[in-house]
Amino acid sequence: MSAALQLTGLDKHFGALHVTRAVDLTLEAGARHALIGPNGAGKTTLVNLVTGVLPPDAGKVSLNGRDITGFGQAERVRAGIARTFQINQLFRGLSVLENVVLALSEREGIARRIWQPAGTNSAILDEAMAILTSLGVGADAGKTIAGLPYGRQRLIEIAITLALKPRVLLLDEPAAGVPSVESDVILDVIAGLPSDIAILIIEHDMDVVFRFASRISVLVDGGVLTEGTPDEIARDPEVRAVYLGEESHG
Repeated sequence: MSAALQLTGLDKHFGALHVTRAVDLTLEAGARHALIGPNGAGKTTLVNLVTGVLPPDAGKVSLNGRDITGFGQAERVRAGIARTFQINQLFRGLSVLENVVLALSEREGIARRIWQPAGTNSAILDEAMAILTSLGVGADAGKTIAGLPYGRQRLIEIAITLALKPRVLLLDEPAAGVPSVESDVILDVIAGLPSDIAILIIEHDMDVVFRFASRISVLVDGGVLTEGTPDEIARDPEVRAVYLGEESHG
């Protein structure tokens, strides 16, 4: 069985700066995997290579055994890769429901026609409401994004990614900037996402990482320092020295 996502030898330079160094990373179907590393480790660049924002200088990106290295961003979304951002990308003047409907319409190739009298596509509206309800935010459907607490906005962003029917979901610091009460809700929602979606969470909050992940990859200076279970990573002296800023002993 093919891995949901496989990165092989991904390399990226910006001039003389070598930001991604021969990265190998595999997400099996249904994986709950975290990518951690200090600031400047290359995490954002790696995500941009996976999602097609940037082309690699070398290496390969495969989705379910299919080489998608040459695909652009839109092609990768259609193939099954979705992402959230550190700063959300929602349409603040539209309602929650309208934001999800737009994502569904883009997926179905009818985005340019969807704002013909609102509500003409009942299947799209029904699916949008079902997604919102599954995440516990159905009651917010008629509210504008701008009127929601930031934690709720992060949940709507997750709803939009689900509307794209991803095989692989990249969550970029999903609880960043959210009060702890709301972040607990977000993490509970993430824990309840469909088990057939492989999820890679990019995170610096170790409490979030250890709560979420069954595998962790540590990125340092653009390369993978190590990978393992949360317990293995917590005990690794190199990780403690580089990521936690502790001296390595013995």
